[in-house]
Amino acid sequence: MANKVMDKENALLAMPDAEYMNAEQLSFFESLLRAERLKVLAHLDELKKEIHRSDISGDEADKAMREEELRLLFRQIDRESRLLPKIDDSLKRINNGDYGYCVESGEPIGLRRLLLRPTAERSIEAKTKQEQLEPLYRKK
Repeated sequence: MANKVMDKENALLAMPDAEYMNAEQLSFFESLLRAERLKVLAHLDELKKEIHRSDISGDEADKAMREEELRLLFRQIDRESRLLPKIDDSLKRINNGDYGYCVESGEPIGLRRLLLRPTAERSIEAKTKQEQLEPLYRKK
């Protein structure tokens, strides 16, 4: 299966720049995003089941370990829950015809970047600029 995906990715990368975000590429990314969405939802369900496993018996060390485990589970749930809207936004951009183009400049984001981060909304240049400005607006 991994080889099949790699072959598909290589085929997409081999396409001419003039064919950027053609039907085949959009279909590939839509399938990739939908699969990722299902994977995240399934993992969230597993994490929630793990939280509801109420094994709080034992000595203080056992209880402390369980509390730390719960804290890590909640952090993971929070992080993955924030990924779902990004996936949904990417799927909307595919339907709107905006997927693969920077929300700031309108320039192509690039297949290599999208293969690494299918939810990317900005080109490398725009993302770098955003990250440089973030500390200026961060609450202290």
